[in-house]
Amino acid sequence: MTFYGFARGVVKTVLTPLYRVRVYGIEHFPKTGGVLLCSNHISELDPPVVGMTAPRTVHFIAKEELFKMPVLKAILPHVNAIPIKRGMSDRNALRKGLGVLKDGNVLGLFPEGTRSKTGELGEGLAGAGFFALRTDAAVVPCAVIGNYKPFRTTKVIFGAPIDMEELRGRKASAEEVTKVIMAEIKDLIVKNR
Repeated sequence: MTFYGFARGVVKTVLTPLYRVRVYGIEHFPKTGGVLLCSNHISELDPPVVGMTAPRTVHFIAKEELFKMPVLKAILPHVNAIPIKRGMSDRNALRKGLGVLKDGNVLGLFPEGTRSKTGELGEGLAGAGFFALRTDAAVVPCAVIGNYKPFRTTKVIFGAPIDMEELRGRKASAEEVTKVIMAEIKDLIVKNR
């Protein structure tokens, strides 16, 4: 068993009953090929919860500062996290993320770039659109709904892959594609609250 598999099992054992995690739409998740998984971001618990509920191993892009924290710096590289410098174009992180998708794996992003302080969906950054346009990966929207209060239900909803053919065909901008992705995430939140 890989460290990722072990960590995922531990996280699932602890968080599923504590936050009554319920998963919907798992049938939408492609079984093979590159997947760009884009979720809203309401808590620091989102990466482990989305990671444990996704049916495939997820490589998350995470802010570089987390890799400097005592416990996390030892764990994050072993759970496939990719550090990114915030506030600038980090070519190394972008290259690694593209590699994950081109190798047929799952890249996890929180397009807002930071946790929402209000719980409402914020604006998405162009990075999500960049990855969606530069590969032929399926783009799967995801919504985390709940407030991570013990013994209150937290839902994770995976939406159907977004049809990217027209956007890629007309060479839409990264910003425009990110807006489409964010609209799909918002739709999942509104329909499943």
